[in-house]
Parts: sequence; C-alpha cells; structure tokens
Amino acid sequence: MKVKKIGVVSLSSGILGEDLAAHQVEIGKKRLNDMGIEVKFMENSLKGLDYLDKNPSKRAEDLLNAFKDDSIDMILCAIGGEDTYRLLPYLFKNDELKNVVSQKIFLGFSDTTVNHLMLHKLGIKTFYGQAFLTEVAEIDNEMLPYSKSYFKELVKTGTISEIRPSDIWYDERTDFSKMAVGTKRPSHKNNGYELLQGSGKFSGEILGGCIDTIYQIISEDFKEAFDLANKYNLFPSAKDWKNKILLLETSENKPDPKLYRKMIKTLKSTGIFDEVNGVIIGKPQDEKYYEEYKQILVEEIDSNLSILYNFNVGHALPRCIVPFGVPCEVDFDNQVIRFNNEK
Repeated sequence: MKVKKIGVVSLSSGILGEDLAAHQVEIGKKRLNDMGIEVKFMENSLKGLDYLDKNPSKRAEDLLNAFKDDSIDMILCAIGGEDTYRLLPYLFKNDELKNVVSQKIFLGFSDTTVNHLMLHKLGIKTFYGQAFLTEVAEIDNEMLPYSKSYFKELVKTGTISEIRPSDIWYDERTDFSKMAVGTKRPSHKNNGYELLQGSGKFSGEILGGCIDTIYQIISEDFKEAFDLANKYNLFPSAKDWKNKILLLETSENKPDPKLYRKMIKTLKSTGIFDEVNGVIIGKPQDEKYYEEYKQILVEEIDSNLSILYNFNVGHALPRCIVPFGVPCEVDFDNQVIRFNNEK
C-alpha cells in the first residue's frame, strides 16, 4: 500500500502549534507534499502547549477522528512529551478507541510508547521510531538519509523489510530556530550493533519503547500515571511478553546510571526478562552513559538472555522505524534484523 494521506496528531506535547515551530511545520508539510502525500493536521494538533496540556480529551479526540477518517492512511505523531497517559480515560472508559480502531499505519516514539501500548492492547500493529517534527521537519536541507530511507519505505510499502545499523550517528541540536535552517549536525562514525550477552540469533515480535516512559507507568513513584495505567491494564502482563523481543531506549533526559539501574530493576520485578526471547537497546542520545548502561544491563539481566546494543532508534539520530507485532529474526553476525511481513 502507498500512503496518500497522513493525519498528524499531537497526543503529548502541543509544541507543534507554537510560533517557534511554525517554520518546521512548513518544512515538514512541503516534504510530505513533495512525496505526493496530502497532510491533514488534526483539529487540535496545532492549538499549542497550554491548550493541549489543559485538554487531554481534545488530544484523544484527534486520535479517534484520525481512525474514523477513512481517507487517512497513516497517523503520524507530532512529537513526544510526558503525559499521554492522561488520554487513557477518554480512549478506554467507554471503549472509545476500541470502537473506531482499525489497522492503519501509526508512527511515533518517546512518550508515544504509551499510545503504542494502547493500540497493542487492541491488537493493532504499530511502528516505532520517528515523528513529524523530529524526522520529516528536520531543519537540515534534507531529511537525514538513514531516517529518510526507512520513512520512504514505510510510506511506499506500508512495511519495513529489514533494519541494518547506520554508518554514522549525529549530535542532538541545541538550536532548532528559523536561523538554524540549513545547518548540518556534527556526525560521528557508528560502530554497528554490539552483542552484550547471549546468542546473536533470536526471534519474536518486538514491543517496548522509551524506558523513561515505561518506568512512569510501572513505578509507584509516578502515582497518577501508575494508577491510570493499572486501572486500564495498560502494561502487558508477563504472559503477554512471552516469546517477544523487548525494545528499550532512553530519552533526551539522559538518565544517570543510578536512575537507569533503578528503571531496569523495576522492569525486572515485573518478570519480563523471564519471558522475552531477547532485548534490543537503542543508542543513548549523544552516546551519554554509553558504557555505563552496558554494564548495568549485564549486571541486572543476570541470565544468558540475548542483549543487542547500539540500535539506531529512539532519541539518538538517525532513527530507523521498528514494526511492532511483526515476526522478526535478529542476526547479529550479519548485523541485520529481518521482518516477516507475510505472517
């Protein structure tokens, strides 16, 4: 299937509607139009930070309407944020999402992890790893080539066939202003996937996302998020993780090693590492705590569970796109993850 129309939603942060992002909105819209794709910004997606913070129901309404609109082939998240869990009552209290959901392409990352888990709960396959502002509206003269290759594959075919490492990685920007349009990011050589332990070959369907966000819904330190996630059974049970592959990546907050260990320990307490077939870890943004995270993972996941590290997804650029809910095979020796889209 070829994507003809994209619906853009702001399910978390409302920054898409702020004046400081106006130049990126135009850049992203033009890039999609140049690909032959029509863009629909859902009704509330451009209403800004304050409005969407105060009106989570309106964010939920946009998601429901994007699923209801048969002309929309793909739902693309504007960016992440920190509180999309607040949409839960407006999507699940009366089966609102269940009643309209269908198998459309849904793409987002970061806080959008929660939305992926919502859709997983309803049996919908989704795609993790990119967003409108961070990829399509990149302020360099073009989308970053590695990221663009996966985005184009998805909009042209509706699938991702395989993922290989990027040859380079980029520093995060400190300036996203109009004055910075056309400037390039500093880049560095990337060293491919690392196998921290276990077998280099493992298989299963991938599920997971940003560990900071997952921690928010499984830790009692975040009472509102934890209580809502529990009420609507958002985080899959240990049984639901059986034979899956867990994907984890860290946010732009670059959690320090002490917090990272706490997050991994909390995940471990759910029994998840006893059920999954392997773990894939995204490259940390700017490679901050790169070695420290490796050590913590091996120390805390104290079995011979396969751990693949330095995967190009999440908050470190460039980013691939990861299909959730599609059988795949990880082949470390050949540095590739292949997806069986026929099953």
